[in-house]
Amino acid sequence: MAKQDRAIRTRQTILAAAAKVFEEHGYQAATITDVLNEAGVTKGALYFHFQSKDDLAQAVLAEQDQMLVAPTRPCKVQEVVDTTMLQAYRLQTDPMVRAGVRLTLDQQAIDLDRSGPFLRWTEVITGLLEEAQRQGELLPHVVLRETAEMIVGAFAGVQSMSQAISDYQDIGRRVAILLRHVLPNIVLPSVLVSVDLSATRGDTVYAEAVELRDAGVPAGSVA
Repeated sequence: MAKQDRAIRTRQTILAAAAKVFEEHGYQAATITDVLNEAGVTKGALYFHFQSKDDLAQAVLAEQDQMLVAPTRPCKVQEVVDTTMLQAYRLQTDPMVRAGVRLTLDQQAIDLDRSGPFLRWTEVITGLLEEAQRQGELLPHVVLRETAEMIVGAFAGVQSMSQAISDYQDIGRRVAILLRHVLPNIVLPSVLVSVDLSATRGDTVYAEAVELRDAGVPAGSVA
């Protein structure tokens, strides 16, 4: 067990180092040597866990999805909001998430498949919208997949603008503005009136998600 724990810690050390290197340099300029120097591990240890720079980048892209999930809500539109605002908050505070987003939007990374995060987020939002539709929360004209893709794409643009202007310091406000403009075209007014769209919503959701995670409560089991 001690050997397995050590391997897990080594993998996380390498991933954290890779996240920092990718965020600072981008995919093309980053090297395995940069990651080794940042992680302070041997080449053998790195290649035991990851076969290439591409493997490292894909692991960083996937890692941002594994850590925290917004709590389940009775109102699924609120859960859409919370999922979006939680991601915005984590961009301010979590180097792994920032690195994943940097890789996702890095147009110079021509050899890297950057579609994964977009596709995964679209599936998550589509699923929540399906539940919202079943509960009668959405306007009748809403096309679920199109709407999910629009939300994911718009969030990507807003976070990119926030990074360029304020290094994510204003992202909560910008995402709240986005949602206030988009949701009235999707959600029944009687539902929307009770949805919390405040700029600080991500802080609240993050604190709740951490509390549930630390208590060992499985994601999706608490409303």
